[in-house]
Amino acid sequence: MMVDPLSDVLTLLTPKTYIAGGFDFGGKWALQFEKHSGLKYFALVSGSAWLAVDGGQDPIKLKTGDCVLLPNGRRFLIARDLAFKPVGIATLPEDDWNGGIATVNGGGETTMLGGHFGFAGEHVDILLGSMPAIIRLRDEDDKTGLRWALDRMRQELFGAQPGARLIVQHLAHLMLVQALRLYLAHGVGREVGWLFALGDERIAAAIGAIHASPGRRWTLPELAQKAEMSRSKFALKFKSISGASPIEYLTRWRMMIACHRLTSGTEPVSRIAHSLGYESEAAFSTAFRRLIGCSPRQYSLKDPSLTETDNEYFSR
Repeated sequence: MMVDPLSDVLTLLTPKTYIAGGFDFGGKWALQFEKHSGLKYFALVSGSAWLAVDGGQDPIKLKTGDCVLLPNGRRFLIARDLAFKPVGIATLPEDDWNGGIATVNGGGETTMLGGHFGFAGEHVDILLGSMPAIIRLRDEDDKTGLRWALDRMRQELFGAQPGARLIVQHLAHLMLVQALRLYLAHGVGREVGWLFALGDERIAAAIGAIHASPGRRWTLPELAQKAEMSRSKFALKFKSISGASPIEYLTRWRMMIACHRLTSGTEPVSRIAHSLGYESEAAFSTAFRRLIGCSPRQYSLKDPSLTETDNEYFSR
């Protein structure tokens, strides 16, 4: 069976889907969004708009058909003109919302679909921490797929059909995986982060070996051999691309697995410890506390269930 580290991580992080919807703008408008957790995404169906993210790259102008993802939670502004005085999304009157679509100033000029989902799992920064403030989808096939998924998500969320929650969860997974693929395809060699390591064939081979056998007592020479590199070159390249050493990554991946198993089953801590390569429960507990900040037993008492979000667009 093929090892797929990206799928492994996404499975453990557990995307938690929020409400999707959209806007129908007219006249002079500028809408301010506050900080958020997780990832937001927008597709411009008609018209044009400016997008500016606090502390991020320069504002960009969106045209009909453009799709963007905002992965790192910063405040941002969407406007017809950045010089217009913005209003907060929370201040839009309830009467302006109909079926998840807000009509602003009579609408009729610019239409935008969007959505937001966060994560219920640990170590979210391993995915989103190093991503740029704005990811712009340029390939037409990618944009078409995202627009379809967003529109389908909106229909499911506001159609009150049986099974809607499960369909929306799968749509969120689809959009996230596609966004991360694009991030890999266009970002390798230009930024540092765990995801970029998957874009390097040799480094990815070592990561795949770790994921295939997380309980093996890997050594640096063994991982370098998987990458078909010398030990020194492998260690240097792994850290320069991923931002962590190979052994640091191994430890973190083991802890991600442990977090998932501690909250999703009834396995004793000792069994989890030994399956992840630790000689004793005490050694595992020490490593767990150092990285997670509490003992495995304390962590296992956390409520693993997903909390429902308020029935409001983008958690207004």
